[in-house]
Amino acid sequence: MILEMKVPSPGESITEVEIAEWLVQDGDYVEKDQAIAEVDSDKATLELPAEASGTITLKAEEGDAVAVGAIVCLIDTSAAKPEGGEAPAEEAKVEQAPKKEESKPTTAASKTYATGTASPAAKKVLAEKGIDASSISGTGKDGRITKDDAVNAVPSMGTPTGGNRGTTRSKMSMLRRKVAERLVEAKNTTAMLTTFNEVNMTPIFELRKQYKEDFKAKHGVSLGFMSFFSLAVVRALKMYPAVNSMIDGKEMLTYDFVDISIAVSGPKGLMVPVIRNAENLSFRGIESEVKRLALRARDGQITVDEMTGGTFTITNGGVFGSMLSTPIINPPQSGILGMHNIIERPIAVNGNVEIHPMMYVALSYDHRIIDGKESVGFLVAVKEALENPEELLMDNNIKKALEM
Repeated sequence: MILEMKVPSPGESITEVEIAEWLVQDGDYVEKDQAIAEVDSDKATLELPAEASGTITLKAEEGDAVAVGAIVCLIDTSAAKPEGGEAPAEEAKVEQAPKKEESKPTTAASKTYATGTASPAAKKVLAEKGIDASSISGTGKDGRITKDDAVNAVPSMGTPTGGNRGTTRSKMSMLRRKVAERLVEAKNTTAMLTTFNEVNMTPIFELRKQYKEDFKAKHGVSLGFMSFFSLAVVRALKMYPAVNSMIDGKEMLTYDFVDISIAVSGPKGLMVPVIRNAENLSFRGIESEVKRLALRARDGQITVDEMTGGTFTITNGGVFGSMLSTPIINPPQSGILGMHNIIERPIAVNGNVEIHPMMYVALSYDHRIIDGKESVGFLVAVKEALENPEELLMDNNIKKALEM
């Protein structure tokens, strides 16, 4: 029996996917539920499992855009499983040539040049220009460099180094293209402004130093910065609900819950999974959810549902060393908080100069519905909570807040 495998719908409003990578070769024997391909939608990368066991025939190539419901492969369920289980199929994968050539750099070394076969007239022209004959491609018979080739050759304007000057061209994934569209959309359709502040991270450093080992031993997750920032954002959003809003046509939609989108870098590009109802989570709850979502994003297992929605976004460029940035709003949201790297800097404290671990923070917001007073007030509220976490985030009971 020949089973036709069709592209399942990854989620609402998605009409096509792109074959990112085939995990099997044409003619392989596959087991039911075995991952046979990775497919990109405009929201996530998902694995496509085999619907039955048998010999597979591929009907699409890597990079192809395939409509939801279209046939991507055939599985001959009557085919016998090769003796020795999976071993023959695995060996075949190694021995067979790749089904599709990868994009390769176009370099001088990858071309066949007519080195030393320039015509006498061409040699004279090249010598006057200071061009090595091996650096150009001849158009004459058997690659011979003609006088016209030499006349049209352009000398390098830089210092000759003899190094590689190739380029590589590769197709952007559907996810990356969608991210690009959304970023441009955010810049073009919102009245985006950014306000900045700085946070003295000493209180959080001291809390983590004292409790992080016990916290990890008891809960199995680290006491990181994200839980402090998330809870500080929850508190600030309650104080300034306009920041937890978005424009819907001619109306302003304000949420009474906080779904925090966390921008993470995955193997396929930027992904933004969502922590649902962050206002109901403790430090342990947020750290556990951050770890779960980050691992799923890293392993390419994140689903569309896990990245849908979100009322506010937090992004941490500090993990890559960013000192300061203006994060772009994640539409249709109206605000995004940017965290940055922590640097020891001298600051004035009660008239004295002291050195403290400092972080710049940035809030980008849609000025169409968020006024300057609200945006600045929101960021100040975040700063206050981070600089006084015991009182404002832990209700003066650290062990209870950390569930110790």
